[in-house]
Amino acid sequence: MIYFILYIFLEVMISSKISSAIGGFSTFLEIIVTAMIGFSLIANFRYTFFESLNALNNRTISIEEFQKLNAFSLLGAILLILPGFFSDILGLMLQFSFFATLFARKILNVGKKNRYENFNTKEKDDDVIDVEIIEHNTDK
Repeated sequence: MIYFILYIFLEVMISSKISSAIGGFSTFLEIIVTAMIGFSLIANFRYTFFESLNALNNRTISIEEFQKLNAFSLLGAILLILPGFFSDILGLMLQFSFFATLFARKILNVGKKNRYENFNTKEKDDDVIDVEIIEHNTDK
């Protein structure tokens, strides 16, 4: 609840400051243009999804980062559709994978460990006991 109130406060303060500087008609055009950009991003979401899927296949991101990047791309598109300058700034930032990854790692603590580290190293893990089980059938 506190985050929502903080968001509304920042949205009103930033939007009133910018709209008073650029005027009513420019603010109206900005709302229409960013809403059209947001709708087009949602319509072309499959390209962003396949780019993230390719990064997952190349093991440059983890599964958690894959999920967060796609969620942030959709969230950014929705924020672009909503009227307001603060939501548009956040929506544009979330469209770039650098900012979405930074947000996922710093704020949500995603991607601290790489799941594929054990596959890429040749070092022996001392905590693993390697056992071979041999069955002897004595009922002949």
